[in-house]
Amino acid sequence: MPDIIDRAIALLEESFIASSGPGGQNVNKVATAVQLRLNVFALRLEPAVFSRLKTIAGSRMTSKGEIVLTARSYRTQEANRDDARKRLRAMLEEAERAPRVRKRSRVNRVGKEARIKAKKSRGSIKANRGKVDW
Repeated sequence: MPDIIDRAIALLEESFIASSGPGGQNVNKVATAVQLRLNVFALRLEPAVFSRLKTIAGSRMTSKGEIVLTARSYRTQEANRDDARKRLRAMLEEAERAPRVRKRSRVNRVGKEARIKAKKSRGSIKANRGKVDW
């Protein structure tokens, strides 16, 4: 997992853009928001990891295979850069984690009989509903 994150950090493209939000007049003068771009194809991910990352990224992934993250919550470039990198790291870590495989439950004979008995009981209750024939 650190291997993919290290490769991702090496491939990151950062650009700073004008931000809205907190900062007063500073917002008008300094480009504090950061936009990270990561080419996912350059990471050479396994197909399963790639599909999970594509699902997690959603609309943040372009048709060219780039993940674009914009961070503008903070007043400084460094804080926004850290925020964007943390979010990217979390996305990659989540994509790396394979979902747990669901194990089928095994029902014994007594359990099967109890289930069928309950179904018959409910069925008879429902069968007795309806119009009454006097």
